[in-house]
Formats: sequence, structure tokens, C-alpha cells
Amino acid sequence: MQPLNRLKSPYSGTDDGSTCLKLATGAGDARHLRESDDADTIITTSTAKLRAFVLGAKAGEFDHLL
Repeated sequence: MQPLNRLKSPYSGTDDGSTCLKLATGAGDARHLRESDDADTIITTSTAKLRAFVLGAKAGEFDHLL
């Protein structure tokens, strides 16, 4: 398996990278997300589902969970 090229979120700040969200593209339409302080936990989804989640989060659809 080839290592994934991960992109760091620009919202993660400029610290040492210990608290950032990283995104990588996988085979086909796979998108892999992980948080740098828990690198062993990876969420895999599709582009469409990730887009729907991000749009929902921006719209406040999950605010009631906090």
C-alpha cells in the first residue's frame, strides 16, 4: 500500500501540527480523514458524503450535539 499524501487543514493553525485535521485521497473516490493527535483512527468516506458533511457542519446542522 502506498503512503497517502495528506493535506493539513488551514484552520489547524501554525503550531507543531499536533492538533490538526488531515485529508488524503485514496483509490477511486475514497477520502481519508484523521486527526493528528489520534493518527491510528482514520475515517474513510466518499467525496459526495464528505461534501454533504462539511456543508451540514457549516450550516449548523450538528450544533445541537455540542
